[in-house]
Amino acid sequence: QVQLVESGGGLVQPGGSLRLVCAASGDVFRLYNMGWYRQAPGKQRELVASVSKGGDTNYSDSVKGRFTISRDNAKNTVYLQMNNLKLEDTAVYYCRAQRILPSTVEWGQGTLVTVSS
Repeated sequence: QVQLVESGGGLVQPGGSLRLVCAASGDVFRLYNMGWYRQAPGKQRELVASVSKGGDTNYSDSVKGRFTISRDNAKNTVYLQMNNLKLEDTAVYYCRAQRILPSTVEWGQGTLVTVSS
């Protein structure tokens, strides 16, 4: 199974940028579909963006045009570039790895992003 470690969170002003990094280890990274999720206080965890093992990407409507997900299979890493951050982007961001066969889902420990003036 894969282990995930997120980094890159922090405090940023509205309109600013951050890049989140999720480093994977322990299994064949290229076999996993990867995603970034977030959970704001009092809300359910939601999908932010995903990238399939084949490189197809998907974004929630709330971040489309502002966030970019990418993966580097050579570095076993997935990134989330977040631009033009808004107050409502404040949340704990989690990295998720999904493998079809065998059926496996793993989560990272999360990294906090706070957007505040």
